[in-house]
Amino acid sequence: MTVVDSLWLPRSTCDVSCLPARSDEHVPVATILKRVVVTGSVLLLGVLAVPILALLPQRALIVVQRYLARAILAGLGISHRAIGRIPQGGALLVANHVSWLDVVVILAHAPAKLLAKREVRAWPLIGRLAATLGTVFVDRSRPKTLPATVGRIRAELAAGGVVAVFPEGTTWCGRMGGTFRPAMFQAAVDASAPVVPVRLNFAQGGTPSTVAAFIGDETLVTSLKRVVAARGLSIELRAHSKLYPEPSSSRRLLARAATSVVL
Repeated sequence: MTVVDSLWLPRSTCDVSCLPARSDEHVPVATILKRVVVTGSVLLLGVLAVPILALLPQRALIVVQRYLARAILAGLGISHRAIGRIPQGGALLVANHVSWLDVVVILAHAPAKLLAKREVRAWPLIGRLAATLGTVFVDRSRPKTLPATVGRIRAELAAGGVVAVFPEGTTWCGRMGGTFRPAMFQAAVDASAPVVPVRLNFAQGGTPSTVAAFIGDETLVTSLKRVVAARGLSIELRAHSKLYPEPSSSRRLLARAATSVVL
């Protein structure tokens, strides 16, 4: 069940009870320290390179963001793979939302710009880098800005870009999920662009795991501590067949169809 605080601010019913119980199944302290140092170095390098990245053409920027994303995943000791056909242009990628890692694994495999909440812009290191990579930030506290945000996504799609969004509107643990809210699907309808439903699956040692879930009132630091200590964490990105808007299609119809595929 999804709890809604306002018209377009859903709240997940997942909380810390959805997370794995504490155990000794974590990597050695030396490995944790190595992961923190390597990942922090990659992020710092990306931020220091922002003045250069801002000058790159879009095609080169996509290549850089793929390498940065894969370096972050490698630094965290996370294995990942993509299954299915990843859109290379002119498509709206819609995915379930479990963790801040969702963004990283999508950028590691798809030439996408992202839609993110405005608060991400203020995150240390990550916010500045995300802005340089072309992230579209949405102010969820101001519903009147929604049409303009949809318009920006429509323009990106019409120009042949790939935009990735998380239509659940908030994060879930992965075992449970919400429903895709229809607002951003309007951009695909207006641009006559296909929608590509994507399912992100998290596992440890081949068994589904919620260890990477970023839910409830957790801080980013708390979630990061759990991720860097996780043993055998892997993420699978599964892209499903494209959904093509018909002339009579509505955003609600597309959202329901994508929800049925992903969730």
